[in-house]
Amino acid sequence: MNIIPKHIAVIMDGNGRWAQERNLKRSEGHKAGGKSLEQLALYAKKIGIKYLSVYAFSTDNFKRSKEEVDFLMNLLIYYFNEKLDRVIKEGVKVVFSGRRENLRTDVLEAMDNIVKRTKNNKDCILNICLNYGAQEEIVDATLKIHEDLNNNIIQKETLNREFYYKYLYQNLPPIDILIRTGKEHRLSNFMLYQSSYAEIYFLDKYFPEFNSNDLKDIINDYQKRDRRFGNVKTN
Repeated sequence: MNIIPKHIAVIMDGNGRWAQERNLKRSEGHKAGGKSLEQLALYAKKIGIKYLSVYAFSTDNFKRSKEEVDFLMNLLIYYFNEKLDRVIKEGVKVVFSGRRENLRTDVLEAMDNIVKRTKNNKDCILNICLNYGAQEEIVDATLKIHEDLNNNIIQKETLNREFYYKYLYQNLPPIDILIRTGKEHRLSNFMLYQSSYAEIYFLDKYFPEFNSNDLKDIINDYQKRDRRFGNVKTN
């Protein structure tokens, strides 16, 4: 793999349906999805991907049953705490994108702890989108820009599409590859601004089935794509 993308984003869809098709509780699907995420993050770091963004929980996911939401939050706390030592050892820096309101205190504490403990890691950044919505992110960024303009911290002449990244939840590079598992073909309010020129792959498999070979195949295909960013290729 000669050309390694800098930033890959994954909509980790289909955990619950994967479980239901196997006559399992939806919670078992979320457990399996957690294992797939761990393997994905380690493989991405191994092959030199510097930024991995994953859709863990959207703002709209709070519409689900309290039982399922509580299970997901408890599962996140487990991973943030139990996998911390390995994350540190692997040199992965963990950051979060999303709103903090509506998240339980114990979830916020676990998030803050893993961010603090991994802040000096430099090998790879894992951006976990939790209580996240792309439209909400754009609104929040615009409000911060408005405040800074009013306070003369920035001038309107400074604003352009590259500068706007500084006001998003995390100032990360644009997404090169966006992957969605789960047999659905939509973006579901995920990192819309950052995905403007992303190469998009929709997979007909659920996230618990996603593995390193799938990512390898996607990157191999990505390397063959002609990314012109609005330009015209000349000979």
